[in-house]
Amino acid sequence: MAKLVKPSLELTLAILKPNIANRPLEIECLRRLLLGNNYYFVKTKRTKLTKEKAEEFYQEHEGKFFYNRLVTFMASDNIWIHILARENAIRHWRQLMGPTKVFRTILEAPTCLRAEYGLTDTRNSFHGSDSPETVKKEVEFFFPEFNMEAWQGDQLSLFQSGQAVLDTSLWEHRPPL
Repeated sequence: MAKLVKPSLELTLAILKPNIANRPLEIECLRRLLLGNNYYFVKTKRTKLTKEKAEEFYQEHEGKFFYNRLVTFMASDNIWIHILARENAIRHWRQLMGPTKVFRTILEAPTCLRAEYGLTDTRNSFHGSDSPETVKKEVEFFFPEFNMEAWQGDQLSLFQSGQAVLDTSLWEHRPPL
């Protein structure tokens, strides 16, 4: 008898930036797109970054020509932050977003999210972690109460078995009641 293999789930961090975060119909469409791409919503938060928090988050870009524009934009209004889970979550979310540079995306990957929703290179609508190390750092930054190791020990099997249920009031998957 063949064994059923549980999918190997990976976490990633996704940010819906200010130019998209206050557009409820687009948020709904994006979330449905993510569900249709087999993502689980592990944690969700809506927040407004202070300029200082935006500077801290993007400190690796300090000194680059776009840094001030990026920080100002990210602190300009609300953002949605999601911890997402699925197989190859990092790679897949980055493919859905498309290249960082919006004008390149429009030409090279016109069906990607940044081609559809992005405005400029700094106002490109989305952020996604680029490695497991970055996921850990970014999750700790935005969700200091979330313990990735504990989630992997306590909840991972619930998600792998497909038993997690989406609570649309929180936009988080939970154990069934």
